[in-house]
Order: sequence, then C-alpha cells, then structure tokens
Amino acid sequence: MLLSLALVRAGLLLPGQVGALLAPRFGLLVLSALLVAAAGYIINDYYDVKIDAINRPDRLVVGRVVRRRTAMLAHLVLSGAGVALATFLSPLLGGVTLGAALLLWGYSARFKRVALVGNVSIGTLTAALVLLPELQLRTGNAVVWRYALAAFLLTVVREIVKDVEDMRGDAQHDCRTLPLVLGVARTKWVAGFFLACLCLLTGGAAAWLAVHGPWPLAAWLGALVLLPLGALVRLLVLADRRRHFRQLSTWCKGIMLAGVLSMALAGGVG
Repeated sequence: MLLSLALVRAGLLLPGQVGALLAPRFGLLVLSALLVAAAGYIINDYYDVKIDAINRPDRLVVGRVVRRRTAMLAHLVLSGAGVALATFLSPLLGGVTLGAALLLWGYSARFKRVALVGNVSIGTLTAALVLLPELQLRTGNAVVWRYALAAFLLTVVREIVKDVEDMRGDAQHDCRTLPLVLGVARTKWVAGFFLACLCLLTGGAAAWLAVHGPWPLAAWLGALVLLPLGALVRLLVLADRRRHFRQLSTWCKGIMLAGVLSMALAGGVG
C-alpha cells in the first residue's frame, strides 16, 4: 500500500518530484490509509476465527495470541484515528476513508460470505487506494483512473480465486461464496470474465503506448503484465486442485506488483 501510494503520487501525478513524497500532508494521507487498512485486517480476523482455524490454522492470531476484546478495541481505535486524520486533510478524503472503514467492517461481518459482493467490495477498496493521492491533489490526470480500474479487476479475480481455495472452511460456516453457489467450473467463467476485461484494458493501453509512447512503459506492460496475464488465463483454464488456485493467487500478486511498479514509468502520460 505504501509503495502504491508513493508511486501514484511521484510516478503518475507529480513525475520526477521525489521531494513530494516528503510533504507532511501526503504523510498524513499515507498514515490514515495504513491505519484504516490495519483496522480492516483486525476486524476481518475477528470475524473469521472459526473459518481461519480450518483454512489457515498456522496464521490464526485473534483468539489465540490476541484476545477478541483487545482486537475489537484496536480496530475501533485505528479506524477512528485514520478517519480523523483524513477528515483533517479534507472533507472529501474523510468521507472516502470513512466509507472504506465501513465497507471493511461490512465485508468482514457479512459481505465476504455473499457471492461476488465480497469480491467486488475488496476490489473497490483497492481502486480507492490508488485514487487517494489524486483525490488529494486534484490534478485531473485520467491515467490514474485506468490504473484504479485495472487494480479493481485484478483484485476481484484474486478474491474469487481465494474463495475457491477456501471452500472447505467456508462451506462449514454457511458462507455463500461464488464456488459454493455456482460450483468451481462456473466460478472460473466469472473469474475469466474479469480477467478478460483486464487483458483488454492492458492490451489496449500497451498498444496505444507502442504508437504514442513512452516506449519503456509499453514494453513493461507487454512483457511483465500482459504476458503473465496470458499465462494466468491458461492456469485458470487448467486449474482443478486447491494447490492450483493457490498458485493462481500468487500469480495475481506478482502481476499486481508489476502493475504498481509500472507507475514509475508512466509520468507524463495522459
């Protein structure tokens, strides 16, 4: 998250102005986002103690290392501090941050157990993170919105893949995630739709950049984002074991990192 915020600001919006990363108001924005995100992880673990005991027993913290009451208090304190900082910066940022905190709560308590709703919720939060520096600076740069859309699409794909990976624990706790409602085969088609949209978006951007420049960004997107996306499509088609979907999730994270790093080459575009 910190890397994404820094590259959006100094790569996309204020290219070459590395000193902009040291601006106090940007530091407060980063701190606000990280506090709310940390609170989101805590509340998610709070509600998922029983499910995580099945799906990820080696990573169980709340209820084993940290008491549930302590976790809830930490969530409230971190969320409140994050929203307060964002509101100090501007009412718009405060509203967006408050919406993110509430969406994280809703996701943890209910949305993640509803087919596609939880996946889209996390995708929306990821897109909002990319947009935060633009909402603070108001530069009018359209490229940041395309990056936000790409982040949304890839995050939804990864969240759907994770639902397939976590089917066993989810099924035992009355969750209604996509693979439990539609089955694995149809769920792959839904993930494939979002993945196809992402491929079209990335392919179109790479083609436009190949003609108009900058060339390094076109080459980066083609080699490190578009080609791995093609490999991801193939893996998705062939996947039929839990370990296959775990591998797909790892590929999604790698592609996301490559996409984030491409912002360093995107200054001046759009």
